Amino acid sequence: MDIDPVRSSLISVVVPLFKEGANVHPLLSGITTALAKTGYPFELILVDDGSPDDTWKVISEEAQVLPSVRGFRLSRNFGKELALCAGLERARGNIVIVMDGDGQHPPALLPDMVRLWQTTGADIVEAFKISRGRESLSGKLGALLFYVILNKLAGFNLKGASDFKLMNRQAVDAWLQMKERNVFFRGMTAWLGFTRVQIPFEVPGRVGGETGWSFLRRFELALTGISAFSSLPLQFVTVAGLFFLMFSVVFGIYTLALQLAGKSISGFATVILLLLIIGSLLMISLGIIGEYLARIYEEVKHRPRYVIASSTESVTSQPSP
Repeated sequence: MDIDPVRSSLISVVVPLFKEGANVHPLLSGITTALAKTGYPFELILVDDGSPDDTWKVISEEAQVLPSVRGFRLSRNFGKELALCAGLERARGNIVIVMDGDGQHPPALLPDMVRLWQTTGADIVEAFKISRGRESLSGKLGALLFYVILNKLAGFNLKGASDFKLMNRQAVDAWLQMKERNVFFRGMTAWLGFTRVQIPFEVPGRVGGETGWSFLRRFELALTGISAFSSLPLQFVTVAGLFFLMFSVVFGIYTLALQLAGKSISGFATVILLLLIIGSLLMISLGIIGEYLARIYEEVKHRPRYVIASSTESVTSQPSP
């Protein structure tokens, strides 16, 4: 009897976790129930991003009960993006699904994503948000501003995009070829191209606990996304410098003409104002340049992106390639 190579594909589900001990069991229950409907064999790769709570203990216990669970614990909190790298590098499936561990990526959507991949043959099936769910106004405005800036600077429209994606092995292998330390999964996946289809979903509330995404972490991720995909901010420094050079020439000629006519400007208000404007521009320019230098510094050190402290497969202290 011929074996259908598509139906025999292994699905890998990669889930980064940080302080989600209370959510692990209901999450696994929802995922296994949903994937059972697809008829595909699957593995669940849970990456504990150095959680200070009992997340790793719960993962270890679940791995003893469910043979499909493969757990990995990072030596410290490296951040969600790098935890995703750890999971993707260890995924063995021909199909890899990435989703969050807080319940805001509904497992019930998994069969539809697999079905859409089957019927369309697309390399990537990405779930996009119809609404952002229960989120503060400042959070929504901040996300909107980030997506507008990234779209204008890099040309990627990520409005409504999420990390909830299905990728075939070709797309995953291509993603893994990108070895930068400053990882922005969503943007890197968009940069890859490939054929893709979208499936809408509404973001539900968290299953439990509190989000680990503080304003500072969101801001840091936004800086990473912008600096990793566009050099236009550096060009802003050049353009601003040329503008102030022309302004200085014109203002210098104007001042010299007034001096020769005996109508020189008195007082320090104008000088102070110019110093404040130019000083502010210089500080902003140095900040932009410094941000890019920091990214270069992180890359040239060639440190591993993360370190595995332990796993349910008894792999210890194994750094990423």
